[in-house]
Amino acid sequence: MSAQEADQEPLWVKTPVANLVRYKPSGTYFARAKVGGKLIRKSLKTTVFSTAKIKLNDALKEEQQKLERITTVAAGKMTFTDAWKIHQARLENDPDLKRSTKKYHQEILVALKKSWPELGQLDLRKITKSDCLNWRANFVKDYAGTRVNGAISLLRRVIDIGVESGVRYDNPAKAVPRAKVHFKQLALPEPEQFERFIQAVEGGGSGKSRHCANLVRFLAYSGFRVGESANITWKDCDFTKGEIIVRGDSETGTKNWGVRRIPMIREMRQLLNKLESERPADTKDIAVMTVHECQKAMNRAAKEIGIPRITHHDLRHLFATRCIESGVDIPTVSRWLGHKDGGALAMKVYGHLRTSIRLLWLNW
Repeated sequence: MSAQEADQEPLWVKTPVANLVRYKPSGTYFARAKVGGKLIRKSLKTTVFSTAKIKLNDALKEEQQKLERITTVAAGKMTFTDAWKIHQARLENDPDLKRSTKKYHQEILVALKKSWPELGQLDLRKITKSDCLNWRANFVKDYAGTRVNGAISLLRRVIDIGVESGVRYDNPAKAVPRAKVHFKQLALPEPEQFERFIQAVEGGGSGKSRHCANLVRFLAYSGFRVGESANITWKDCDFTKGEIIVRGDSETGTKNWGVRRIPMIREMRQLLNKLESERPADTKDIAVMTVHECQKAMNRAAKEIGIPRITHHDLRHLFATRCIESGVDIPTVSRWLGHKDGGALAMKVYGHLRTSIRLLWLNW
């Protein structure tokens, strides 16, 4: 076939189903229809005809709903729910947002609507500064500062959509003050207490007690989030460079994108060497940890030795605290923890430790 003939060959192929076409070069099916007098073409992201037929109706329905929202805005009417749907569509179409972030927005919306039941059907034009302040006064009674601030941010973003659309000229939620966040007072065990704590976890009597103790060590010697620890494999442990690699993506427990490297301190190297010798058949793709959480075991152990309850996240604090007390600067510790704020959060949580630097159990 000549180049000229190829150029004349149609790229779009009709199917027996109305509004369903196939893009010949890739074989991908598309919805093609007029919605509100405008021709739209939307990929159904499949090359399977039977699947395309199923997805077609949903795609056309979504486009129709978009048109209805546009019509609503044009008429000068927009409810909070109308604006939320637009906000939600933006979230879903943002490739840079993690699934956990999208889930967080949904959780915040549920809390917001629970505390303000009539909000969803309210016309954005009729929401006042007084309404927003009254809502906040009630909301702070039931939620922590971080959740309050999350709800305020969401309220502002959704109402901003009304401002962008010309429904109203101001955003009354911007007058709502953010809540003061009170950081948890750290009550972490000293090295001797920590050793007794691990021994109590290991001696718990369960078939998984030893594995739980290993997880406690793994978290305390690395600062991993518990969700991250479940995804660390042997190939992520670089004994030559003395570091462990944490790979961030939308499916793991990693909060922030990207890859970071954690130094393999002496205690961590000893733990990994011990596990390697116990599990010689493990391949590089096998997860290092065989259990993914151990809160019940830690609760029992803390009670047994008479110290305050310790959580998985407290072990992350323990790692950071010991690093700083051993002379590591806060911005460096912040990077090891995976923070993206240049150390601002770490400074708030651990800043007081700068005046009490003392060498403990880390050996770099």
